[in-house]
Order: sequence, then structure tokens, then C-alpha cells
Amino acid sequence: MGISLREPEDSDLPIFWQQLTDSELRQMAAVTRKYHYDRGHFDRHWTKVRSDPSVILRTVLADGAVAGHAAVFGPPSEREVTYVIGRTHWGQGIATAALAELIELEPARPLHADAAADNAGSIRVLEKCGFVVTGKSRCFARARDEEIDLVRLTLS
Repeated sequence: MGISLREPEDSDLPIFWQQLTDSELRQMAAVTRKYHYDRGHFDRHWTKVRSDPSVILRTVLADGAVAGHAAVFGPPSEREVTYVIGRTHWGQGIATAALAELIELEPARPLHADAAADNAGSIRVLEKCGFVVTGKSRCFARARDEEIDLVRLTLS
């Protein structure tokens, strides 16, 4: 399968919205924001991140089809990665390939990522790309309506 990244296009946004509103994806990700639930917030969020030159934002393509998105964001000393791959594309190595390509675009180190402690798939993707668990905390997970364990992973 051919995995590639490209700049997001307006036509990607309905697919991203569909992915972010998938209840199973939300449950797995656990920590969600207003833009996962409200289309107006979603549109404002994407307008903001797409116009922010400090954000590296890419659409993830799998054999030419939009599979999700990935980004690097945050201040220079605290850069973080995030990615969302639609459920129909899970278990195919897409997230790992996309993240590996994304982190090549960002020279700053360290890079950080957070994942729900029970999200073994996401933790495995991050570890395959060189991230290691460097911390643990608790936070409120809106998608689960409860406090959860969170792990912090770092790529040095």
C-alpha cells in the first residue's frame, strides 16, 4: 500500500469531520475537544490550524484515498505530534508510515505525544517511530466521561 502525505485540501475536511465524529474512534482516543462534537467549532479549528505557519499539517493518503491527517504543533521547546486515521484504515500500518514521514518534516527534538494508557495501537505506532514512554498522568476524557490514565511519549 502506498502511503503519502500532502497539504490538506478543502475537500478533505468532510472526511476529517466524519472521522472525528466516529464514536468508536472517539472512545479509543478518549481525550477529545469541542471540535470533535460541533461542526462550527470544527470549521473554526481547521481554519486556525491551516493558517498557522508553526503547524505542520498533512493529509494522510493510502493508495491515493484520504485515510486521515497528522500534525506537529506547539512552541519550539514543546512540539507535539497528533494523528487521526479513519477506522476503515486501522491495522494496515498507515499510521506508522504517516507518522514516520511526518517526523522527518520536523527537525525539532524532542517531539512529544500523549495517548490514553489503554490505547495500545497508538502507543505501538509511536514506539515503532522511536518514541518512548517518559511519563504518566491522569486527565478527564470527555469521550469516556471519566478520568483516565494518560501516557506521555517522547522522541529525542
